Amino acid sequence: MKHVLDFNLEELKLEMLTLGEKKFRAEQILDALFLGKEIDKANLGKELIELLKTNYLINSTKIIKTQTDPIDHTRKFLFQFADGEVAEGVLMSYKYGNTFCLSTQVGCNMACSFCASTIGGKKRDITTGEMLEMIILANCEAKTMPIVGVDVSSIHEDEEDDGDPVGVAPKGNPQRFIKNLVLMGSGEPLDNYHNVVKFIRNLMASKLNFGARSISLSTCGLVPQIYALAEENLPITLSISLHATTDENRKKIMPIAHKYELVELIMSLKNYVKKTGRRVAVEYTLVKGVNDTDGDAKRLKALLGDIVCFVNIITLNDVGRGVNGTTRQEAYHFVEKLKKAGVNATLRRTLGQNIDAACGQLRNKHTKES
Repeated sequence: MKHVLDFNLEELKLEMLTLGEKKFRAEQILDALFLGKEIDKANLGKELIELLKTNYLINSTKIIKTQTDPIDHTRKFLFQFADGEVAEGVLMSYKYGNTFCLSTQVGCNMACSFCASTIGGKKRDITTGEMLEMIILANCEAKTMPIVGVDVSSIHEDEEDDGDPVGVAPKGNPQRFIKNLVLMGSGEPLDNYHNVVKFIRNLMASKLNFGARSISLSTCGLVPQIYALAEENLPITLSISLHATTDENRKKIMPIAHKYELVELIMSLKNYVKKTGRRVAVEYTLVKGVNDTDGDAKRLKALLGDIVCFVNIITLNDVGRGVNGTTRQEAYHFVEKLKKAGVNATLRRTLGQNIDAACGQLRNKHTKES
């Protein structure tokens, strides 16, 4: 059974005709669902509501567990789908608004050594409709999210938010409580390419009115899909999980490096910038003794060259896989080296330290308990 939110507006109009309904019903259904209404409470008439419930999955995604960090108010949700599979999402508060981190797969096949999402591999892709239901549920939760950001006394004063993808929330939209969306949760978005691209298009066309500049997609480096994404006319922010400055070191922590070398990856990023006019974000998680040396800082500068980009330096969240991260202070010094070399770099703030906030942690914990 397909999810009703797997369809875009034009496709749903055709579905309505097959059910013997008027085409305008499609817009009514989508508007009600994107505003967080249960289908039973939508103003559609009992007959149509029963037809929808009989023929499609609808309101089938549920939040079954929520963790809230008492310090920074980060919330992590465990979503359960109709088949019983679960995936995570994280709602974070910044001074400029709420950001929601979305998963695109149940599990992950990329096998990066520092990530808990890959434990057990990929179970399945998350559908367009399921991803949309997750952000709809998160948007409803964000109504009560305090916009307080983090305690600036606990960080270096020159740590800025400009390393994060910041969009402009639509004025006069009182129904949208999430400013930015990042596809950086469990799974590899470009390994679920068609569902993800349709999800972005449907979201942008919805009542929530997300613009491309408020959406960021993170990939470990699937080069053909990066080229394909550049042709989609979706000028979202592309974030690349780089994490190493040599092919040898990248292969140690990211198996995808065995398939696509750095020179191929860099060429695809240059093409993306040229085609979309958007700078790319480079994510670089520091692994102690692997990618955090003075030589790495110099090579990172040389590798990025003239690419229009900014670099997010990330401190490793220990997920129990035997990979050690640098300290916060060491990470700050690495950022300083990059800045002196002329690289636009920031140290990403760490939120959700008091909950299972890293990708895959809450799902793995739930799986063990189950």
